Amino acid sequence: MESRKLRVLLGMSGGIDSTVSAMLLLEQGYEVVGVTFRTYDSMKDSCIAKEKGCCTIDSIMEAKHNAERMGFEHHIVDFRETFKRCVIQNFIDEYMAGRTPNPCVLCNSTIKWGEMLHLADEMGCDFIATGHYARIAERDGHVYLRTAADVKKDQTYFLWMLTEEQLQRTLFPLGDYTKEQVREIARQHGYEKLAVKRESQEICFIPDDDYRSFLRANVPDYNERVHAGEYVDANGKVLGHHEGYVNYTIGQRKGLGIALGHPAYITHIEAATNRITLGTNDDMYATELSYRLVGRPIAPASCSEASLPFSAKVRYRSQAVPVKKIDGNCISFATPVWGITPGQSVVIYDDDLVVGGGIIIGS
Repeated sequence: MESRKLRVLLGMSGGIDSTVSAMLLLEQGYEVVGVTFRTYDSMKDSCIAKEKGCCTIDSIMEAKHNAERMGFEHHIVDFRETFKRCVIQNFIDEYMAGRTPNPCVLCNSTIKWGEMLHLADEMGCDFIATGHYARIAERDGHVYLRTAADVKKDQTYFLWMLTEEQLQRTLFPLGDYTKEQVREIARQHGYEKLAVKRESQEICFIPDDDYRSFLRANVPDYNERVHAGEYVDANGKVLGHHEGYVNYTIGQRKGLGIALGHPAYITHIEAATNRITLGTNDDMYATELSYRLVGRPIAPASCSEASLPFSAKVRYRSQAVPVKKIDGNCISFATPVWGITPGQSVVIYDDDLVVGGGIIIGS
């Protein structure tokens, strides 16, 4: 009896990464089923003209076209209500609480994996796959998220909330490839236009990259909650006035509207009092942070030991810093870390394996 092909549900955005992932999966002998989520439709002319935003109507139809061109079935699933409830509302709530969220982390765990695995079961798929730059590895009987071969494109920082059970059913076709190799594969398959298409670095539901206008349009009592407040120093001395706490983020230096005779950085935001603390670049460094866990972390028992072989990242573009100690939900670093920001993620690594993480509360 001829064995059936393993069936993979591939998340497709219409971009180069998910399209090349489809090519690789087909070459590896999988039966591919494409799915594209409608999570947020942005029909702004500027967005479409610049080909920005991963969830526009144009991108959805491009994903469908690419699937048809390669000869496999494709589905468009409407998750706009779920996305609005889980991801967009969290984004709004976090900013209005004076924190700086990372919506991609939450979207990956709740939408791209949570909902996608349910769809995979309904469609009889053995695995799910995405075009993320990450890998999966086994160690001591457990499955871990592993950093990508292309360290410049590695996306494990956005994927730390994935559980071991989710990873066991996940494929990352691009994990061993560099971005340039992916572009070359697209060219070899006749997708030259896709190979040179600009990538968006913006949040998909804010294609013009103006989160302030987005909040203003989506928070009913915005004007009552957001108004001018005080800049203060570390001792509480009033230095000047700002335009409302949600318009600023930790580490911001430009656009403060205040001159102190030296570069000033935002070191703390207090939503309850509408006060923003300013300091120097030196004040931006800290050796400790506190965080809250979300879901079940993938972490070995040794996390409670006083001396750890781990490192941690506090933002996507930052370097991983050696961890000195993990005590409950507090992390101490071996060297000072710049710009620890409430609402962002701290991701803990053991060499190239993700072993835990959390949402930063403060430093």
